Amino acid sequence: MAEQQAAKPVTDPPYPNAKYSWYVVVVLMLAYVFAFLDRQILALLVEPIKQDIGVTDFQMSLLLGPAFAFFYVTLGIPVGWLADRRSRRTIIGVGVAVWSIMTAACGLAKTFTHLLIARVGVGVGEATLQPCAASVISDYFPREKRGRAISVYSMGLGIGAGLALVLGGQVIAAVSDGPTISLPLIGKIYGWQIVFLVVGLPGLLVAALMFTVKEPHRRDQLIVDGQEAEQVPIRDVVRFLVTNWRTYGSHFLGLSIMGIIGNAYLAWIPTVFIRTWGWGIAEISLYYGLVISVGGIIGVNLGGWMGDIMYKRGIKDGHMRAVLIGTTMLVIAAILVPLMPNPWWGLALLVPHAIGSGIPTACGPTALMMITPNQMRGQISAVYWFVLSILGLMIGPTAVALASEIFFEGPADIRYGLSLVSAVTGSFLWILVFNLKPYRASVMEAESWSKATQS
Repeated sequence: MAEQQAAKPVTDPPYPNAKYSWYVVVVLMLAYVFAFLDRQILALLVEPIKQDIGVTDFQMSLLLGPAFAFFYVTLGIPVGWLADRRSRRTIIGVGVAVWSIMTAACGLAKTFTHLLIARVGVGVGEATLQPCAASVISDYFPREKRGRAISVYSMGLGIGAGLALVLGGQVIAAVSDGPTISLPLIGKIYGWQIVFLVVGLPGLLVAALMFTVKEPHRRDQLIVDGQEAEQVPIRDVVRFLVTNWRTYGSHFLGLSIMGIIGNAYLAWIPTVFIRTWGWGIAEISLYYGLVISVGGIIGVNLGGWMGDIMYKRGIKDGHMRAVLIGTTMLVIAAILVPLMPNPWWGLALLVPHAIGSGIPTACGPTALMMITPNQMRGQISAVYWFVLSILGLMIGPTAVALASEIFFEGPADIRYGLSLVSAVTGSFLWILVFNLKPYRASVMEAESWSKATQS
C-alpha cells in the first residue's frame, strides 16, 4: 500500500474564511448536543413509561440498550464508506432529521412495539454523525488548528449529557403529577410523551441548518496505483489499517479506556449516590448534569488547546500525549469518587473526572484525523467509534454489576464495583504509552501528504 500511495500532486485551494469555518463547527456541535440529548432522555423517563403503557423492566432494557446501540454501531461502518464518497453535509442533515423525527415519534408511542421502532430509528439517524463530523471539520481547518475546532464540536457531548440529566431529572417530578392532554387524531398524551416531542422536534431546525453548510474541498488525499483517486476500494482501507496496526490498534484500544469508564459512570454513578449517601434522583441528576456540562466543556477545550500547542512546538504526538494526560486524570478520579466518605467529596472529584474525560473526547478524533488519508476518514472513524461503543457499552455497565455481586455484598456495594472496574480498566493505560512511538511515525508520514497538496 505504501508503494502505491504518494502525495497528490495538485495544489489545494486556500482554507475557507475562518468565521464561516467556525460557523460550521457550531452547527455540528448543535447536532451533537441534540444527538446526546435525544439518546439519553429515555433513561430518565423509565418509571412514567412503565406506569402508563405497561412496559416491563426487560422491555425497557431493550429500549435503553440494544434497540438503539445495535443499529448505531453497525450502521456507522457503511455510513463511513458512504461519507468517503458522497456529501457528508447531506448525510448528516438527513441523519439529524431522521433521529429528531424518531425521537418525537417516541412521544406518540402507545405500545412497546411503537417505542421499539422509534428507538431503532433514533439509532439509525445518529449513526450518520460521528463518521462525518470530524472529517468535515478537518477539511475546514489546517492541521495546527484542528484540535481546537474538534474540541468545540466535542462540547456537544457534555452539553447534551448535562441537559439530559439536568432537565430530565427535574422533569420527572412534573411528569409524574402532570395532567394528560388529548389531541385530535392522536388521543391521550401523557407528560413523558410531551417531553419526547419537546426534545425531538427542535432538532429539525438543526437539520435545516446543516443544509447551510457547504461540503468542503477534500484535503490530505493520496494517489492510489499511480493515479489520483477521490475514492479507494475497501480492500485498500483494510490493507492500510493492517499495515499501520500498531498505530490504529493501540489508538482504538487505548481510547476504549475512556469509553468503558465513561459508560460505567453514566450508568451507575447516580445509583451510587442514591444507595450510598441517600440522595434523590432529581438531586443527583441536577448536580451530576452540571458537573458533566461544565467539566466536559473545560476538558474538551483544554485538550484541544494542549494538543495544538504541542503540535505547533514540534511535538508530533502532542494530541496523543494530551489523550494520555486526560485519561490518566480520568482513571485516578474514577477510582476515588466512589470511595469518598461523603457525597460532597465525591461530587468534588467528579469535576476532574469530567475534565479528564473531556480531553480524550476531543483529542482522540483529532489525533485520528491527523494520520488518516481523506479518502478513508469516514470508514476509519466509523471503525473507531464502533470499537469504543462496543467495548464501552458491553463492558462498562455490566462489569460494574458483576463485580459488585461477585467480589462484594451485591447492590449495596455497587460503589466498590465501580471503583474496582475503573482500577482494572485503568491498568491498561500502558497501551496509550505504547501508542506514542508508532503514532509519531504516522504523523510524519501524513505530513508529507498535507505539505504536497498545499505546495
